[in-house]
Amino acid sequence: MWDGWPITRILLLFTGLAFLMISLQVSIFHYRQNFRHWAMYGPVIGGPVLGIFAILLSFYNTPVLRDILVVLLFAGVALGATGSVLHVNGIGQRVGGYEESQNFLNGPPLTLPMMVAAMSILGLIALYWR
Repeated sequence: MWDGWPITRILLLFTGLAFLMISLQVSIFHYRQNFRHWAMYGPVIGGPVLGIFAILLSFYNTPVLRDILVVLLFAGVALGATGSVLHVNGIGQRVGGYEESQNFLNGPPLTLPMMVAAMSILGLIALYWR
């Protein structure tokens, strides 16, 4: 079944599945924090949408799906960068701020928004690499 699949399709399938897994973890973390900030809804909604479109494009290579996914992936990079800033600020707002090392362990995870941006960049690389 996988014979003849170009690396682009494999990377898009992997990216889509990774977005679905990351979105599950993000949803759990943001639900646990009661969606205190409106921006918490961005990755909870955007992640599965990105995942579904990446998986769809890996099976159905149509120009419309490709164009939509490109826009969504650029939005994913912006979402990841924004989330990184918000998570760093969230650590600073905790008692003890940046001096308290426990805040880096118990506060907002620093790497999760970066993973959203990284997976978006991987999807863009898969689409534009020649």
